[in-house]
Amino acid sequence: MRSVVPLMQGKQLKNSKTTTATVVVRRRRPKVRPSGLDATETVAGEYHSKAIGRALTVLECFPDAETALSLSEIAITSGFPESSLFRVLATLESRSYLLRNADGSYRLAPKMVDGLVYERAETTRKRIHPLLDQLNRRFNETTSMAFLFGDRIQVIDVIEAVQDVRATNVLGKTLPPHCSSMAKAITAFQPRERIDRILQVYGLIRLTDKTTVDRLAILAEYDRIREQGWAQEHEESAAGICCYGAPLFDERRRVVAAISIICPLIRIGHEREAEILEALLEISRGTTVSLHSH
Repeated sequence: MRSVVPLMQGKQLKNSKTTTATVVVRRRRPKVRPSGLDATETVAGEYHSKAIGRALTVLECFPDAETALSLSEIAITSGFPESSLFRVLATLESRSYLLRNADGSYRLAPKMVDGLVYERAETTRKRIHPLLDQLNRRFNETTSMAFLFGDRIQVIDVIEAVQDVRATNVLGKTLPPHCSSMAKAITAFQPRERIDRILQVYGLIRLTDKTTVDRLAILAEYDRIREQGWAQEHEESAAGICCYGAPLFDERRRVVAAISIICPLIRIGHEREAEILEALLEISRGTTVSLHSH
């Protein structure tokens, strides 16, 4: 009968014949992962799920709640063949991430809309912020940016003027579409149905004695804004201030945001007003807001 003798690392064992044997226990060397960007790329490559990656790519084809895309359009945008897309679309529809329209096209389901819109707003803010900073330094007046979230328009960036007397804006504020230059610049370029919803959601509230609350007059002003490419406000939301706003277009020529320069009336003359409008229009015409965050 053979007996089992326990072995210990680094110890010498002796048998009855004084024969010695050294037992070496080898330990597996721990796997060292790279750090930083290399680590991210290694992990992504090692654990990447193609199925989940395709589903996320399909969702990123839809920039907002208004966009409806057919199977062929999604295939072109995503770069995936239609044959493999059908299962992805069917799965996303069954889990209520996409909705299918009567004509067979797809659009984002409500639970997906808010997250993607906020991500797009933040991406847009980061891209446009340096331009706001340039305007702020050039004119030493408060510059702002607003973004369209569904049927409301909200301030997402503000750079204050460095002056004792200055006009200010409030980060996160919801803007009135009938008496704010940025809100006018955004609303004027929307389809008529959406214009009506935006006006209805906020309401035609009189904020000063110069606020226009007549619906036909507001629609006529929107027509002028579309023709000239910019909007203005003179003491319509607050006394003693004026504001000039210009729209920002995406790749489909839809207005999703606007920028503005706001200042006290005491510092505005015809020459300075012309300089401000020229600077705003230069950015508006030369900048395209990307539909996608990547």
